[in-house]
Amino acid sequence: MAFDLAIRGGLVIDGTGVPGRYADVGIRAGRIVSIGKLEESASRVIDASGLVVAPGFVDPHTHYDAQVCWDTSLSPSPWHGVTTVLMGNCGVGIAPTRSEGRIPAMQDLVNVEGMPYDVMNAGITWDWESFPEFMRATAHRRPAANVAFLAPLTPFRYFVMGEAAIERAATDDERTRISQLLTEAIEAGALGFSTTQLPNHMGHRGRPIACRQADRAELRDYAHVLRDAGRGFIEVALTEQMSVLSDRNLEMLEFLLRESARPVTWLALLYRDDIPNACSASLAKAAHLTALGSVPQICARPLTRDMDLRTPHSFMSFKSWHRALNLSVQEQKQVYADPAFRNQFRQELKGPAQFTGNWDLMAVAETKSPRLEHFNGQTIAAIARQQGKDGVDALLDLAIDDNLQTEFALAFLNTNQEGVANLLRTPGTVLGLSDGGAHLGVLCDAGYPTYLLGHWVRERKAIALEHAVMRLTSEPARLMGLRDRGVIAEGLAADLAIFDPDTVGSDERAQKRFDLPGGAKRFVMPSRGMHYTIVGGESVFESGEDTGARPGMHLLG
Repeated sequence: MAFDLAIRGGLVIDGTGVPGRYADVGIRAGRIVSIGKLEESASRVIDASGLVVAPGFVDPHTHYDAQVCWDTSLSPSPWHGVTTVLMGNCGVGIAPTRSEGRIPAMQDLVNVEGMPYDVMNAGITWDWESFPEFMRATAHRRPAANVAFLAPLTPFRYFVMGEAAIERAATDDERTRISQLLTEAIEAGALGFSTTQLPNHMGHRGRPIACRQADRAELRDYAHVLRDAGRGFIEVALTEQMSVLSDRNLEMLEFLLRESARPVTWLALLYRDDIPNACSASLAKAAHLTALGSVPQICARPLTRDMDLRTPHSFMSFKSWHRALNLSVQEQKQVYADPAFRNQFRQELKGPAQFTGNWDLMAVAETKSPRLEHFNGQTIAAIARQQGKDGVDALLDLAIDDNLQTEFALAFLNTNQEGVANLLRTPGTVLGLSDGGAHLGVLCDAGYPTYLLGHWVRERKAIALEHAVMRLTSEPARLMGLRDRGVIAEGLAADLAIFDPDTVGSDERAQKRFDLPGGAKRFVMPSRGMHYTIVGGESVFESGEDTGARPGMHLLG
């Protein structure tokens, strides 16, 4: 019988970590049916000579919950070989939601995930109420990549508790109702639930997002939903200080692991120049929990984000900046001009933080006013020296002078090459943190698969190609419980990434586009050397272009 698609002559790296081998791959009805020397004919043949044929990449940390409403291509993830995305991370999302919960849900995403309110208000279709309805609506759109879901606790709490969700723990009756909704979500195909402990995750009305108000009794009940189902996992944004696992964080991690009897992936381990041993110390501290299913998430890219002071998400770890949330431009300018605000920020910069006031790591990307454009490309440290100011005054004075429209580029984590290389080689971690669909106006890390293959494999030789492919495929698929993805084997789904190992890659700095609803700005990361992204046997990205095919489906654990 003829194949639907035959891929001939490529180096097949199957996702298990074993050395690659040259072989043909035959596909029929969305499944891999033959690996070896193919004799049968095919409706389409791809010549993969000189290319690597790998399993499609699995991204375990995205926020495409809203974007899929207006962009079924899920760009830019498929540009980088990604064939499956997991959404609903970090405890925030847009389902379950009644009409009165829509504004709070969007405000949470503004503050926590940097999504523009006007974009969401124009683009989210709201053709659901329950979480199963949301999953069905998303799958019905036929996205380019496969979609999988975590149930984010914040909208679940708001759905049951209303405004009280941002103020207090749930009552016994409310816990029961929320648990019932979670059970319904798991039975309909959600892979688990997500939550956050991070103090900078402030949401609706400038209050801690609702899932941060859940007490131990609540979390125990929700963990028991997974325990009783015997499947699923928990994702938790855990470390109050990035990469530093405190005693309280460790206790919470063990609590979730033991109560759920399921894996828990936690955020995050990123190399910090100010605390060089933070990641290694946290790994050692949690080592005894690995057998229970503790899986820290790491990132392959330097964390460099473009930001402006209208959406100051990058500084939300500083309490002083909470005053600037959800204000008008004029009100924000008054906050930034306030000497008390500046002094509080200076004091907070003296403590441990993701950013410690090294103004050489922050540069002016673009000013709006032509009279200020001579600052473009300069660091805040250089501007401060020129003006005889400290970095705090130089930053805030420039932003105010440009009506808060100045765009800054801030590199503050994962900038040490050897430190990141060590993390990439550390077993028991999972590669993710792309945040695809989030922080649209400040960064785009969805290109991490091609960055890993180009920078870390080819250029730095920090990790072998077979190991890198395994990190992008079978490891996240195993965490998510996806049994037929992440490996090239006969009988499994025909999700593939076909790339040139000599040219594959992506840049450190994203590109600006104005293609969101209403023409709003976002950053995207183009890829190089990714020849084909194949989902269910259909090519969705080919020779640098979206093909228009939409074979993605809802994946169940």
